[in-house]
Amino acid sequence: MAAVSAPAAAPSFLIPLPTRPHSISFAALPRAAPRPPTLRLSLGARPARPQVASSGGGAAGPDMRETLDKVVGAHKVVLFMKGTKDFPQCGFSHTVVQILRSLDVPFETLDVLSNDALRQGLKDYSSWPTFPQLYIDGEFFGGCDITLEAYKSGELQETLEKAMCS
Repeated sequence: MAAVSAPAAAPSFLIPLPTRPHSISFAALPRAAPRPPTLRLSLGARPARPQVASSGGGAAGPDMRETLDKVVGAHKVVLFMKGTKDFPQCGFSHTVVQILRSLDVPFETLDVLSNDALRQGLKDYSSWPTFPQLYIDGEFFGGCDITLEAYKSGELQETLEKAMCS
């Protein structure tokens, strides 16, 4: 039997470490991807819906109200949200998008962050101060909390089924 010798000790290399970490330059980091383009709705031939009561003149002037009437009336389901359906910019908007996607209904979105006049005008148009705002069949349905509760109770599904059939 041959004698086995102990392996030779591996050479050790000491790497000097700095006493404090180097500062990191954020300028060298890659920038975030640009926002996806916003959806531009073409106004269809559907008749405009009756206007929602306003809480005073405010930012929803006659031109803004007319535009919002056309947008809301042109699509069965419209979600005014922060961001887009593919890139929501807030958790509440994301929640409503996920609910609508789970129900497999076609819906359009408009980004209120890209247009301050739209954001302010919608608050007066719907008398609802927050976003997202969901419109079904030309009528204001509600924000995230109302949509979530209606989804849990089955009311949202019923409302959407009626809207899709009309």
